[in-house]
Amino acid sequence: MFIKRSIEEVIKKRAKNSKCLLLTGPRQVGKSTLYKEMYPNVKYYTFDDKLLLSTAETDPKLFLKNISVPAILDEVQYAASLFPYIKMECDKDSVYEKFYLTGSQQLNLMKNVKESLAGRVSILELQGLSLREINGIDFNKHFVPTDEYILSREKSLKPYENLWKTIHRGAYPELYVTEREWVDFYSSYVKTYLERDIRGEIEIKDEIAFTRFLTACAARTGQLLNYANIAEEVGVSQVTIKNWISVLSRTGLIYLLQPYYSNHLTRAIKTPKLYFRDTGLACYLSRWNSYESLEYSAVAGNMFETFVVSEIIKSFTNEGLEYDFNLFYYRGKDKIKNSDTDKTIEKEVEIDLIVEENGTLYPIEIKKSANPTASMASAFGVLDKVADKKRGTGVILCQYDQKLYLKEDLVVLPIEFI
Repeated sequence: MFIKRSIEEVIKKRAKNSKCLLLTGPRQVGKSTLYKEMYPNVKYYTFDDKLLLSTAETDPKLFLKNISVPAILDEVQYAASLFPYIKMECDKDSVYEKFYLTGSQQLNLMKNVKESLAGRVSILELQGLSLREINGIDFNKHFVPTDEYILSREKSLKPYENLWKTIHRGAYPELYVTEREWVDFYSSYVKTYLERDIRGEIEIKDEIAFTRFLTACAARTGQLLNYANIAEEVGVSQVTIKNWISVLSRTGLIYLLQPYYSNHLTRAIKTPKLYFRDTGLACYLSRWNSYESLEYSAVAGNMFETFVVSEIIKSFTNEGLEYDFNLFYYRGKDKIKNSDTDKTIEKEVEIDLIVEENGTLYPIEIKKSANPTASMASAFGVLDKVADKKRGTGVILCQYDQKLYLKEDLVVLPIEFI
């Protein structure tokens, strides 16, 4: 069984105009499966095969001479010696669609690609299954709450059943196309991650401490990143924690959402927020073994927020778009008007997510509640201080069951609108 991926049409379009196409993303999100499904007649080679890897590293020129082109080269980050020779192969003639590469989001991979294949490679990112893909929804526009987007998305709405079951299960395709047990999949995933991805990045002298670190990060998903706090819990130095956080980010396990600040927001906190890319993995690591217990737990709000942020990121990547310079959060001490008393007070406020597009800032509050109120968006007015940007429609994304305008510039949207 294969679940159709939203990014397929983007891949086809990019491939026709590229000699080389690189599909990045964390382990097990379906990169090689997607290529093999889309290009069944293209020969597949994986560098998870140690013999094949040894051949490619020992004599990369001969390796490329012996394979048929076009070719799918899987986990290409392991075969760094190949990149200059792939470049030469691409430069031999004007033929497109020569190589379909996959690789994890690792610093060395992207460095090699940029140095050797600049101007010859198109890079796309694949994440786990989105709610749209799980529910068979044929809509592939990135989430930005303009009137145009909302009206367009509304035409293909489908109610999402068992949302918390999906949040707990996570988004790895294998959990939707096989009968594999949840605990078995994630325990194997963590073991494989430690053995393959981590050891290629850093030397771990204490694997137990690193596992504690993974658990500590999972318990803090949706929160401000606090190196000192994590270091104290794990029992290692802050320098080590910073290094390990960097590894998690490079290998696609976590995402660091950067704060929004400008010259007009002088009291903004400049610490990133930590989000796990996959809520199922976060639940496994933090020992939430059932979706029923998760839904009514103290961490439910953070896990719901993590899930929503991940879905919005997927809406960008599945359309082939960058998102690092479009998504932010805001926290700072500001003067705001109390909606109940109409008095101006100074307090620490937060906007869970800001989508920036075409000079407009769209503030988003993420709530697991099904009872949204206008006061939930009281911090949105802070963005009016940013003189060179316009504030767009604000959104409360929650579990309310229908679209509802609370003000002309404030709308409640169910999660189905992502």
